[in-house]
Amino acid sequence: MKLFSRGKDDAPAPTTPDTPGQAADRATGKGRPTPTRKEAEAARKHTLKVPSDPKEAKRAAKARAAEERQEARAGLMAGDERYLPARDKGPVRGFVRDFVDSRWAAAELFLPLALVVLLVGFLPIAGIAGYVSMGWMLLTLFILVDTTLLMLRMNRELKRRWPDPAERKGTTLYAVMRVLQLRRLRIPPPRVRPGGRPVKPKEPKPPKPA
Repeated sequence: MKLFSRGKDDAPAPTTPDTPGQAADRATGKGRPTPTRKEAEAARKHTLKVPSDPKEAKRAAKARAAEERQEARAGLMAGDERYLPARDKGPVRGFVRDFVDSRWAAAELFLPLALVVLLVGFLPIAGIAGYVSMGWMLLTLFILVDTTLLMLRMNRELKRRWPDPAERKGTTLYAVMRVLQLRRLRIPPPRVRPGGRPVKPKEPKPPKPA
């Protein structure tokens, strides 16, 4: 009869209440399979608060778009590779920008000098037009020679680092367009100063108080 009777050892073990950590794990489903990317994306969209009013939804969409543009602009000015246009991406284009920015070039004066020549041409001074034209021709010749020498040095270094011509495609035109721009207006902003000194990153401005 003892074989069919339940002894003390066969009594069910007392259950203990879950600890706070175990309760949280049960609530969050810890131990279950990791949700797929599709499920995570669906859950993220589900948690987004989209106003039911069409006007409010449109206003919220504009606010999100403005925030994304501001973030992209900040990333571009910081030189973040993720926010650079396709023409500026890659190590080759980055090297070209640094090579041009680390050297002073006469072509940087092209646009300011062209504006000065244009303004001087309107002055009603007899005989000055001939001197202006002569000076402009000499300066243009000097800019052409200086830019050509700069491109030759850059292409020599590019060939040494990237022997494949496909990787260097379009770099000369890219460098010429950058060297003609004023240094302050170059985008992405220069990472180095003339002489190779690095540019100190600008500290972000504190947010305006609400």
